[in-house]
Amino acid sequence: MGEKPKAWSRPTEMVLWSDEALLVVNKPAGLLAIPGGQDGEPHLAEVLGPAYGPLWIVHRLDRDTSGVIALARTSSAHRALNTEFEEHRVRKVYHALVVGDPAWDERTVELPLIPDGDRRHRTVVAPAGGASRRSKPSSTHFRVMERFGAYALVEARPTTGRTHQIRAHLAASELPIAADELYGGGTGLFLSALKPGYRPGARPERPLLGRVGLHASSIEFLHPQSQETRRFVAPHPKDLAAALRQLRRSGGRGG
Repeated sequence: MGEKPKAWSRPTEMVLWSDEALLVVNKPAGLLAIPGGQDGEPHLAEVLGPAYGPLWIVHRLDRDTSGVIALARTSSAHRALNTEFEEHRVRKVYHALVVGDPAWDERTVELPLIPDGDRRHRTVVAPAGGASRRSKPSSTHFRVMERFGAYALVEARPTTGRTHQIRAHLAASELPIAADELYGGGTGLFLSALKPGYRPGARPERPLLGRVGLHASSIEFLHPQSQETRRFVAPHPKDLAAALRQLRRSGGRGG
């Protein structure tokens, strides 16, 4: 796989919070949250384990999604956090950079989803009126945070936890996430599409954002030991922050 990114070789740099029961990190894009990659690809618990000991995965993020993720450090904390997720008491907030200008400021999308619903293994919206044992009720509340003409930064608050839920709900709203090729968002966000007259030179142009433009911004739950409500916030990573800076300068031309 080549050289590890800095955040993987120095895992403590991604840690937002650590105590006896809990480890909260800002996962970099490209790192698996759970085992399942090819050729022994590193995953979060493996990367963090040498510094923090055994870790229990409570929830997951897609490989190309960055942001906050909580891990349990004891079996009792694992059980407590699992219960919170099962009872939908965990509040999660995501930031998505979408292609298009939403016709709304806020809306809730309630479309049932079918995970692994087509040949490309995408999560798809269940056909209207077509009941399916595989479809699952799914709800996401969206709010526009910033508009850039041909793009927008959108806050997403899922109240269910389906695979690719935010990506599928935005794609169904004709607002695919930037650089989300699987769901129609293109292969990347390029400076040449935003800056008139920009010429990348002889070398192939590298994208400002070359992975799915989705970031898990915050998570809120009861601490498994103290039972106090805790909220953890993960800053935008460098690639997303750079893309947003350029969009603010350019007004989001292109698309």
